[in-house]
Order: sequence, then structure tokens, then C-alpha cells
Amino acid sequence: MMNRHWQRLTGAIRAAGRTRVVMFGLGLLFLAIMAVNRAADKPGQSASSPATPQAIRVETAVATRGDTPIYIEGLGTVQAFYTVTVTPRVDGELMSLGFVEGQMVKPGDLLAQIDPRPYQAAYDQAIAAKFKDAAQLANARRDLERYVKLAPEEFTSQQTLETQRALVAQLEAQVVGDQAVIDNAKTQLDYSTIRSPIQGRTGIRMTDPGNILHAATATGIVVVTQVQPISVIFTLPESSLAAIGSAMASGPMTVVAVSRDGKTQLGSGIVGLIDNQIDQSTGTIRLKATFPNKDNKLWPGEFVNARVLVQTRHDALTIPSVAVQRGPSGVFAYVVTPDATVEMRPLEVGEDTGAVAVVEKGLDEGERVTTSNQYRLQPGVHVQVVAAAGAAKVPAGSRAK
Repeated sequence: MMNRHWQRLTGAIRAAGRTRVVMFGLGLLFLAIMAVNRAADKPGQSASSPATPQAIRVETAVATRGDTPIYIEGLGTVQAFYTVTVTPRVDGELMSLGFVEGQMVKPGDLLAQIDPRPYQAAYDQAIAAKFKDAAQLANARRDLERYVKLAPEEFTSQQTLETQRALVAQLEAQVVGDQAVIDNAKTQLDYSTIRSPIQGRTGIRMTDPGNILHAATATGIVVVTQVQPISVIFTLPESSLAAIGSAMASGPMTVVAVSRDGKTQLGSGIVGLIDNQIDQSTGTIRLKATFPNKDNKLWPGEFVNARVLVQTRHDALTIPSVAVQRGPSGVFAYVVTPDATVEMRPLEVGEDTGAVAVVEKGLDEGERVTTSNQYRLQPGVHVQVVAAAGAAKVPAGSRAK
């Protein structure tokens, strides 16, 4: 019994000791927190000063003067200058082809040969018929001469003389008709030999030797397209019609064909035609230009970008188009100052080619404008000028010499 009481007493003492230790630890933690708070509230004690704002990295370009070509750009389609679908004009078996697919041909080059034998026979028959009628005509004319000599002496009747004259006239008409038959037969015979009507490139053949061709069904043999020169039909906004008309009035208007990605120039040509009406559904006007296409970079059916040179601005101040920003107060650009900050500069902009913009007012030659990260800029912020891809790094605030 005494042992049981002793164990209970010992457990209670131990539990009280643990409680005092925990309470002592919590008290120390509270005192430490209070000390930190007092130290923070003491005069002369402050947090570390805020860090200097990091400069914004931007790419820049310099406002420069020079002769600036002003282009208007539109989407165009390359078309063959001439396109001919070669079809038979007479019926018959296709004996042979005189071309290789993709071959360049000249006017008069053999393309196909239809069996000429039936047409040769008809031609020979027509010639023979003319010879027969010509012989009869010659005999009738001799008889007429004899009747004319005998008529004054009344050795022949007037009726016989008139009948012979009528026979001669009839045979003369027959000979003329025979010649027409000969000409027609010769034409049909010539049609059996099919030749290229234009200079151009042959496409994929549409029929093979051994097939029976019929003129009535107009089955094509091959398509020949002229690609030197070649045409490009493109559209421009109707608002550019006045500038285009003025440029064409002053002389031939140059147009450059560029690949769809804008990286490759495919050729240079001359605008030859402005369409006679505006497409009201799209508000555009169509133009047609001719390109020499000596290197065959332009191909029928190809989509290209057509850049029309409407004028050249001499000694114009220009900046990249991406530097021009638009805000509630109008057009502006961020100009980099010598202390590596930017200022918002209102501008008056003239022509904008999409690559460069002509600045009429607001900038001086040599000033540097930002061309990237404008959405992060505000007047007075610090910037770090970085080089564009492939260019050297330029110090902030520097100017072109």
C-alpha cells in the first residue's frame, strides 16, 4: 500500500516539472519576440533602403536622312502571259507526240501527229477532181471557139452557141469549186499535224499515242504556258488609286514581286494596267504587271507580295515603323536621352511603308528611338540598350555620327 502511494507522488512531481519547463520555454520565446519588436521601433533603426529599379532592356534605331522609296504593297497571283490548251481539230488516231513534258517549245514546233492518211487521200481526190473538170473546161472552151467561128456563116445555130457558152461557164464554176474542196482538204490535212501556237513550256500530257481523238469532244493533248514574260495580277486598297494614277502618269511604274515570307525578291516588272473598276465588296483595285522572268523564279499560280514604287522621298528623315507608337494623344515614339532614360516624343508621320516611316516633325537626325519593349516604358524610366540580332551593342544615349 505504501509503495502505491509513493509511485503516485513521484509521478505527480515529474508531471509538474515538465509543465514548468514548457512554461519557461514559452516565456523565453515571448520575450525574444518583444525584443525584436522594440528594436524595430527604436528611432534611427530602419529597414534597408529599396533597391534601385532595374533598367529595361530595349533595342533602338537611329533617325537617319536619305532617299526613301515609298512602296504600296498588295497580294498578287502569278499568271502565264499566254495559256493555250492544245486540242485536236480533226478526228483520228493519235500517232505520236513531238514533245517531252516540261519542254520549252517555240511557235511551229511539232506537238502531236494525228493519222494523216484519210486526209491525204481526200486531198488527192480533190486534186484529181479538179484535173478532170479542168480538162472538160478546156474541151468546152475549144468547142465554143469553133461555134463562134461557124455562127456568122450560119453553120451552127444560135441556141447551140449559147448552150456551149453556158457549159463553159458551168465548168469554170466547177473548177473554182474544186479548188475550194482542195483548200479544205489541205486544211484538214494540215490539222492532223499539231504545232505549238506560242512560245512556252509544255505541261503534263493529257492523252497518249494510240487514243482516238475527236474534235467535237475537245479532249486536250497538252497545255502550253508562256512564262517569259509572265504576268502578276495583284490588288491594292482603293485609297491608293490617286497615288498610283499619278505615278503612272509620270512614267513607267516599277513593281517588285516578293515571296510570301517577304525574304526573297523574285523579280522586277512594270505595271501595265489598272483595272477599269473597283471591287466594291473588298474596296480594292486590281492591277496587272509584266515581268521578264528570265530566271523563271515566277511560276503560274504562285502567290506573291507585290510592292509598287509610287514615289521616292529625297532627303527624308526616317525611323523603323515599329518605333512609331499610337496613343490617345496621337502618334509618338520613345526617344533615348544621353542619361539612359526615355522621353515620350509626339511625332508627325508621313508615309509609312511598313518597314520605315517618314517623320515630318518631332525628331532630329541622329536621335535614337526604341524599337522593342515599348509596352513596358514610361517617360523617365532607365533603359539598357541592347543590340538587335546580328548587330553590335550600342551605348544608351549615343547618336549616329
